[in-house]
Amino acid sequence: MRAGRTALAVAFMLQGTTFALLVTCIPEIQHRYGLGDGLLPVFLAAVPVLAGVGSITSEQLVRRTSARAVLRVVQPAVCLSLAGVGLGDTLWQLALALGAFGLLVGALDASMNMLGVGLQHRYGRSIMIGFHAAFSLGGILGAAVAGLGSHDGVGLPVLFGTAAAVIAPLAVLTGTLFAGPAELGDAVREAAEAAARSVPWRPLLPLCLAMAFAYIADASVSNYSVKYLTDGLGSPEDVAKLSYLGYMVAMLFGRALGDRAVQRFGAVPVARGGAGLAALGFAVAAAAPAAWAGIAGFTLLGFGICAIIPQVFAAGGRLFPADSDAAVARLNLFNYVGFLVGSPLVGAIADGSSYRWALLAPMLLVLAVLPLADRFAPAPALAAPAEA
Repeated sequence: MRAGRTALAVAFMLQGTTFALLVTCIPEIQHRYGLGDGLLPVFLAAVPVLAGVGSITSEQLVRRTSARAVLRVVQPAVCLSLAGVGLGDTLWQLALALGAFGLLVGALDASMNMLGVGLQHRYGRSIMIGFHAAFSLGGILGAAVAGLGSHDGVGLPVLFGTAAAVIAPLAVLTGTLFAGPAELGDAVREAAEAAARSVPWRPLLPLCLAMAFAYIADASVSNYSVKYLTDGLGSPEDVAKLSYLGYMVAMLFGRALGDRAVQRFGAVPVARGGAGLAALGFAVAAAAPAAWAGIAGFTLLGFGICAIIPQVFAAGGRLFPADSDAAVARLNLFNYVGFLVGSPLVGAIADGSSYRWALLAPMLLVLAVLPLADRFAPAPALAAPAEA
């Protein structure tokens, strides 16, 4: 069990590295393919749409095989699709590579979390935050590698190709240690059955909105922080990548300290403080006179957002302790909603005016979490319908 947990944490870290390499190199991808700012939001929005398709498809594959089997195949394939993004030179090749990346990432995300939920079910306590912290650690590594590549003038074919050549074999090796039926028994099936139980939507809607607003902010940073620093503030590309690196470092530290803050101050003050800090981060970044101020703004934003997202899941679990998996599954859908809205929203406003104005839209949406923060407080649990 310990080996399986460690292996899955490594898989999360490798995925964080792969994702960070892609999103921090968006300016280089634009230059290589001649992708204009008007088309960029379309390409970026297509990735989460296809990820949703991949996630649904993977559920059917998991039923026929196992989460471990799907994860063993799709994670090395994601690395190959990353290499494909760096090798083409026409828009149809970019569309094909990003389409494959989106489909595979959706299947990877679903199978990783299914396996993680199964492990958590067997452990009998929360261990999922640790897996997502490993993703943040991988994001730091990927952003750092991308920054060094830009500083040294390494092209996308070499950068993405080398990364794939290193990460794919590591993913294959890690896959041999994933927990299987001998360790998990029926834990994955039992967790899936719990997630399939019916829970009412109405009590969850405020938390769903908070989740969507948080992921709109996250999508804005992931897709546009580097581009804002290069195009809006005239920063060199290697320096601009520090914006995402600072964001992920803040997320990692925030996740490490977040539980203690909740224990000391309570969930509602932490959620409100996180929303306020995230909005301040957007404001600092939008008003930044130079790259260093933009990096500081996105770092503040990371500290704020990391306090909101875990508390949304925790609040949903408290509402339905007997069906927490079902509540979490519904809340997680709004992860994709946030990404679907965030990328086109910021891209369209930036194309019509500037990135400074575009950053104000997610800032206002993050502030909308403030009146929703009361729903983060512990409350009497709601029972699932008896017929479930």
